[in-house]
Amino acid sequence: MRRLAARGAAGDAGEAAAPAADRTDCARGRGRSPWRLIDLRAIWDTGVVLPAADWKGPSSGVAGRRLNKAEALSSVRKAQFERLEAARPRGPGSRERGPVLRMAGQQPPPWVLAALLLCLPSLGGAIEIPMDLSQPPTITKQSVKDHIVDPRDNILIECEAKGNPAPSFHWTRNSRFFNIAKDPRVSMRRRSGTLVIDFRSGGRPEEYEGEYQCFARNKFGTALSNRIRLQVSKSPLWPKENLDPVVVQEGAPLTLQCNPPPGLPSPVIFWMSSSMEPITQDKRVSQGHNGDLYFSNVMLPDMQTDYSCNARFHFTHTIQQKDAFTLKVLTNHPYNDSSLRNHPDMYSARGVAERTPSFMYPQGTASSQMVLRGMDLLLECIASGVPTPDIAWYKKGGDLPSDKAKFENFNKALRITNVSEEDSGEYFCLASNKMGSIRHTISVRVKAAPYWLDEPKNLILAPGEDGRLVCRASGNPKPTVQWMVNGEPLQSAPPNPNREVAGDTIIFRDTQISSRAVYQCNTSNEHGYLLANAFVSVLDVPPRMLSPRNQLIRVILYNRTRLDCPFFGSPIPTLRWFKNGQGSNLDGGNYHVYENGSLEIKMTRKEDQGIYTCVATNILGKAENQVHLEVKDPTRIYRMPEDQVAKRGTTVQLECRVKHDPSLKLTVSWLKDDEPLYVSNRMKKEDESLTIFGVAERDQGSYTCIASTELDQDLAKAYLTVLGRPDRPRDLELTDLAERSVRLTWIPGDDNNSPITDYVVQFEEDQFQPGVWHDHSKFPGSVNSAVLHLSPYVNYQFRVIAVNEVGSSHPSLPSERYRTSGAPPESNPADVKGEGTRKNNMEITWTPMNATSAFGPNLRYIVKWRRRETREAWSNVTVWGSRHVVGQTPVYVPYEIRVQAENDFGKGPEPDTVIGYSGEDYPRAAPTDVKIRVLNSTAVSLQWNRVYSDTVQGQLREYRAYYWRESSLLKNLWVSQKRQQASFPGDRLRGVVSRLFPYSNYKLEMVVVNGRGDGPRSETKEFATPEGVPSAPRRFRVRQPNLETIHLEWDHPEHPNGILTGYTLKYVAFNGTKVGKQIVENFSPNQTKFTMQRADPVSRYRFTLSARTQVGSGEAATEESPAPPNEAYTNNQADIATQGWFIGLMCAVALLVLILLIVCFIKRSRGGKYPVREKKDVPLGPEDPKEEDGSFDYSDEDNKPLQGSQTSLDGTIKQQESDDSLVDYGEGGEGQFNEDGSFIGQYTVKKDKEETEGNESSEATSPVNAIYSLA
Repeated sequence: MRRLAARGAAGDAGEAAAPAADRTDCARGRGRSPWRLIDLRAIWDTGVVLPAADWKGPSSGVAGRRLNKAEALSSVRKAQFERLEAARPRGPGSRERGPVLRMAGQQPPPWVLAALLLCLPSLGGAIEIPMDLSQPPTITKQSVKDHIVDPRDNILIECEAKGNPAPSFHWTRNSRFFNIAKDPRVSMRRRSGTLVIDFRSGGRPEEYEGEYQCFARNKFGTALSNRIRLQVSKSPLWPKENLDPVVVQEGAPLTLQCNPPPGLPSPVIFWMSSSMEPITQDKRVSQGHNGDLYFSNVMLPDMQTDYSCNARFHFTHTIQQKDAFTLKVLTNHPYNDSSLRNHPDMYSARGVAERTPSFMYPQGTASSQMVLRGMDLLLECIASGVPTPDIAWYKKGGDLPSDKAKFENFNKALRITNVSEEDSGEYFCLASNKMGSIRHTISVRVKAAPYWLDEPKNLILAPGEDGRLVCRASGNPKPTVQWMVNGEPLQSAPPNPNREVAGDTIIFRDTQISSRAVYQCNTSNEHGYLLANAFVSVLDVPPRMLSPRNQLIRVILYNRTRLDCPFFGSPIPTLRWFKNGQGSNLDGGNYHVYENGSLEIKMTRKEDQGIYTCVATNILGKAENQVHLEVKDPTRIYRMPEDQVAKRGTTVQLECRVKHDPSLKLTVSWLKDDEPLYVSNRMKKEDESLTIFGVAERDQGSYTCIASTELDQDLAKAYLTVLGRPDRPRDLELTDLAERSVRLTWIPGDDNNSPITDYVVQFEEDQFQPGVWHDHSKFPGSVNSAVLHLSPYVNYQFRVIAVNEVGSSHPSLPSERYRTSGAPPESNPADVKGEGTRKNNMEITWTPMNATSAFGPNLRYIVKWRRRETREAWSNVTVWGSRHVVGQTPVYVPYEIRVQAENDFGKGPEPDTVIGYSGEDYPRAAPTDVKIRVLNSTAVSLQWNRVYSDTVQGQLREYRAYYWRESSLLKNLWVSQKRQQASFPGDRLRGVVSRLFPYSNYKLEMVVVNGRGDGPRSETKEFATPEGVPSAPRRFRVRQPNLETIHLEWDHPEHPNGILTGYTLKYVAFNGTKVGKQIVENFSPNQTKFTMQRADPVSRYRFTLSARTQVGSGEAATEESPAPPNEAYTNNQADIATQGWFIGLMCAVALLVLILLIVCFIKRSRGGKYPVREKKDVPLGPEDPKEEDGSFDYSDEDNKPLQGSQTSLDGTIKQQESDDSLVDYGEGGEGQFNEDGSFIGQYTVKKDKEETEGNESSEATSPVNAIYSLA
């Protein structure tokens, strides 16, 4: 794990205020507090931003200019994660807890630097006057001096300026006034001096090439832009050429010239084949800086391709291809043998003469080169020779500048960046091979275009003040200085008694309002020029504050911060700082006030919190502003992720636990390989960890935990190494070809972090099993070349598999095929057997030989056999398969067998003799004198006489007993008569039959068994087994209807195994770990129930029940009584029914139910009037209900469902049982009616009962149901 301290800080730099003009750059707090919160993520580390001794800050307390945002962001992007990148960590994590004040030269993290550039004023820059005050023009934007444009686009020449009043613009072209109004294609942007030349309606851009200069003017002066040289990009076509093949001797040097057409800017050169394949370059073949392709020595493989120079032009994004060169290499070794490519002395092996080095570029032994200061110096030396020379670089009288020098193009080029005067001198390159060395000296002279030593700055003075403008520059040769005022030479300007010119300085004394103007300083030499504008402004302005009022700045504890207080005034005010309204000025100790008025706190502590007031004063008045400073605790990762090594498919967890200031919002994010981590469904991101499930190879890399707040952040980095299966070996090559061996060489693949332990070499042959791969041999993982021993007449193809602890790689691509020459077989087939498949034959079989043992074409087998011990002649036959059947053989006779391999090259060695047997027949005799002795209730002993060997007619396998249970000695007990068998292998005379049922009648027969099958059956024997113990009682059940009694029930055993004499019940009470005394109960054989009284309502019981015969007790069945239904019984250890409060409650409920029952009964006993009509006499009214079959029903309100009755799923009310039959409501078979047709007596009660019984939801509310439930 690598800990990277990148603590941010607006802790270090604080959260400085932005000028009013850039209020959108940084967020502001808008809470109830009068302080305005500006959150910045800026770090100002010691040694990163200018140290105090060198930091001038914005001049005279005036806020400096802001950096362009695009420029800031590009610099941030360029530096992104540079300080995070380190060598891949392998051991335990390193930790940079780091002091808050870091070492000089340490770079801040890029995201912090971005915020610093965007949200903080620059520490240096020109004096700026608030735009609401009168001021001369200032150029703010202009095109580069050498302005190259794309001819396909409109031309844009930028020139923007500010001033008050707003300036007007005009241009010169080639030092003459450029009249824009006369050219319809040229226009000037509104409120800007930017020129736009439009070619949409025609015109040639080349007509507008020249030198342009912009003038920005208002009533206080004129500012000038640089002289802008406008050029149109050019992409000329390559001239057609007819190139003859280049003939060259192998080993000779060669230069293929490119000579690209001149373009503007110069094109990028690269070499490819005509089929657009890149030319492989190395120290032997490489492209020079001039675009030519250099061969230090030509080899025969170089003519396998052609060579074409390509030029890519920047603006048009086009690539032009030169006609291709073809090479014809003359050689003494015309065969391009690939085995010579890696030969240690390739040149001598190919017959190429060795030569000492000589320089192809530059020519001779010495040359010179001039370079401008600040540019890159590129020195190049390309040498020929055999072998290819190595290039080394040196500087005479000193070392190469290690911080700026780097080697390119396989050490053939030396580049020194940002050249300065001390880089001048003599450099030499040394080209050497084993034949000798040669040296070339390059004399380097460093010249310089003008560069600033003291650039003139805007001068702001009050009336009567003195001042000066200084314009100092250096260069080689020394530049000249020319002063201008408002764009005119100073000599031709009106005289000014308050102005004095002294070389590179203009001195102003007792300035007045009339002295306002813009001065230009132009310094130039033969290599370039510099032009600077600086205005003189004479103002009377009282102090004013330029930043928002009442800023809130938050800073991290112990970091350095700066409180800015940008102001303006003329004369320049003095600035003082106070804390919490105290009268003493803050300067010295932990505080330092810069010339621009910024207050630096070198190390912020908790006691530094408070309100800081800055007061600016001049003779015209004073102004003040306040800054509220809050000090926050730093963010720290106290448990960091550790480096881990994991196998593929496992789970990994990376911890990241953080402490931070609770008033700041914490955000924890992760990076993988310095890029934002995409959290897939295999990952789980939590507040303090990152978990990866099913780790894969793509998960390997560095993981960075970033804990950040608005002010700072902390980083911790760990590396996850994933152990995976190795990559497949590649580039298999066969060498050292011999009759019975070959050397196989391969290039190992990546081991994926787990060392390769073995290599498995496999082979495939295309004759016997094409497409099937077999293991050939295994080698340790430290080798990549092995000698393989081969068999004759095999067309081999090899592949290699790498193995490590994780698993095996995919097989490599197969090698080329290699066929060995043939030979007679050196072995014979194995596993030769002779066995009969019928009683009159013998089948001879063997395992066929594979491709590596055939040794030649047309592999066949010579099979020989004869009867054993008869000395008869051998019978033989030639077989191409793997079996032969010999017919018409006697029954079970031994034979001698031999099988010999043979191919077209000869026979194999003499084979071994194997004994086989012809087929068997069924045995002719059965065992005799079978005797049975009963051992116990489940086993008997058998004894018999052996049969004669000639009656077996084969190999005696076993004696076998067939037996079956004829009946049980118990009456009416059904038994299975399925036949069973017991085997007694070998030639035995006795055995035991076990696992019999007791108290049963059995029958038994004996047979002899050989390889063909069973012989005849012996005489049937009968025997009976004595009584045994019974099996366990079936369906043993324990019920507990209440807390006083327990009911036990069981069924008779499935296998009584005798006459049952009774049952034995043993039970014991237990409560947790406490066990009571065991009680034994004996029952008669017919009893299958038992009820016991509990001794207490708390304990449980464990019951063991077994059946008995005269022999003893059998297998037992065990059960336990159920647990109490409510733990309250256990806790109270008393029956709730005996509690007084319960009895009172039940009486009250019973009384209430009785009252409700009486009221309901009286109401229902009034009866209902049910009109009875004949269908044929009484017409049907529209309100009368009708059944689907046309019949009528009796109905009154009581037939309606009770309130709360259930509704079926389809929304209909359940049909009540009262709809079925009137007879059901009476006691007898007929219903009783009053004279008016109404029911009497029990109709009411019976009906209500059945209605409620058919409606479950009404049970809780119906008093009738309550009565029935109590009954």
